[in-house]
Amino acid sequence: MKILVVDDHPLILEALKQVLRDLDPDIEVLEARDAHQALGRAAEHPEISLVLLDLALPERHGFELLSDLRRDYPELAVVVLSATEDRDTVMRAINDGAMGFIPKTSKTEVLIAALRLVFSGGVYLPPSAFSAQSAAMLADSRMPAAATRSPREAGLTERQAQVLALLVQGKSNKLICRALDLAEGTVKIHVTAILRALNVSNRTEAVVAVSRLGLKLDSLVPDKAIAR
Repeated sequence: MKILVVDDHPLILEALKQVLRDLDPDIEVLEARDAHQALGRAAEHPEISLVLLDLALPERHGFELLSDLRRDYPELAVVVLSATEDRDTVMRAINDGAMGFIPKTSKTEVLIAALRLVFSGGVYLPPSAFSAQSAAMLADSRMPAAATRSPREAGLTERQAQVLALLVQGKSNKLICRALDLAEGTVKIHVTAILRALNVSNRTEAVVAVSRLGLKLDSLVPDKAIAR
């Protein structure tokens, strides 16, 4: 597995590299200190599995780089790792296609647990992502957070789980249509059913619900969808 860490602070880069190697000695860690280097690494190493992206980059903001990566490498998972962790920043990252958001202020054990969740196909969001409204909506869900692991337990069919897996990757309805060979109207019906099953009202809250419920979605997308 190759992971690209994008951060302009040498000490943070070294600390993250050590954490990743502690998690899995076979991980190859690449590094970039700005957006230009990051795009160059992504082009040179198409086999990169994950990008850990700091938002406070020199010359270009991390959100701009996130947008470039989602446009040019739509299958590449990007997780934001930032010192800024207010809810608006977290939700913007998720809305822009990030697969998770890990605050730099997280303790080492939290960072390790978050990375393990991401590696297993989950989505990590910090407590700051949960607004009072979202927390209330999710608390009213009929599914207990600690017990739910299977999409079927959350009331989702296999096809709905596949749609949800692509949805949390930031894919639009049109891209989901292409990936699963479905009509756009069918995808809209599935998305509506997914939101109802998770007891949420929009895609952002759906991502929050996936994180809270611990739904495992990584093995549900057909190989042809992953390859596209």
